[in-house]
Amino acid sequence: MSDRDSDGNLDLNQLRTFLAVHRAGSITAGARLVGLSQPTVTGQLQALEKRLGARLFDRLPRGVAPTTAATELAARIAAPLDALDTVAGPVHRAEPAPQPAVRLAGPAEFLAVHGLPALAPLVERGVRLAVHAGLTDDLLGGLRAGHFDLVVSTVRPRGRTVVAEPLGDEEFVLVAGPQVAARVDGDLLRTKGPVALSDVPLVSYAPDLPILRRYWRHVFGVRLAAEAAVVVADLRAVAAAVAAGAGISVLPRYLCAAELDSGSLVALLEPEDPPINTAFLVRRPGPAVRPHVELVRQRLTAAALHW
Repeated sequence: MSDRDSDGNLDLNQLRTFLAVHRAGSITAGARLVGLSQPTVTGQLQALEKRLGARLFDRLPRGVAPTTAATELAARIAAPLDALDTVAGPVHRAEPAPQPAVRLAGPAEFLAVHGLPALAPLVERGVRLAVHAGLTDDLLGGLRAGHFDLVVSTVRPRGRTVVAEPLGDEEFVLVAGPQVAARVDGDLLRTKGPVALSDVPLVSYAPDLPILRRYWRHVFGVRLAAEAAVVVADLRAVAAAVAAGAGISVLPRYLCAAELDSGSLVALLEPEDPPINTAFLVRRPGPAVRPHVELVRQRLTAAALHW
């Protein structure tokens, strides 16, 4: 059998199968999308790799990760194949296949307060979600490896292996519980800065105090050299500890807005230029995006306008 069709072109069925696997993130899910058995899909991918002379996917414990060659191929063929299916109709499928779950990852606090409430209406439209929380660096690595479809990142990722679009800004605020706030000399804090906080315990979500150090540098213009009295890897738990009187911390305003309104947390300062951090919605490059992934992306970016 020839490696190419009689006219020298690559086999369209193999390309469709490849695109389905690329969009689904696994051979099993891709097989459902095109209505073929998993061995048939595996055989078609192997034949396509032989024709191209390049490996297209790396096997993962769950699913597959596209190689650079696969990403480039998907970028070239996605629009033409989708246009062809619009005109001629998609290839026959044995039965309608549900789209695989959208694999969304991000900070636990953001997902709980903003992400999942915004996406809840999509569930009624048949969108399934597989949500994973973690630290930004780990999640971006998982996105590059093909573990996730979309990642909410608290830093702008570098390199051409991912595409990032601004999602929204988060403002940081220095907070304390009412009892601790009553012990802090507000006038001294405004005039002398962190001198007024020298005897107040710090609560942080990480031992190196990243948010606190950034606040100290941006607002007070000094380097914070201290250790946290409490370290807990969840900003919601940080807020709870501070409200209970464990010390002071710096939190995203969206996360503690209700507590500030109720008085269970007190803003110790309201600087004219508070620290701001931009969140990004990150995906792998190329136009080959599953419809449900695109729905989630659009929903998050639209909701971010009102956060």
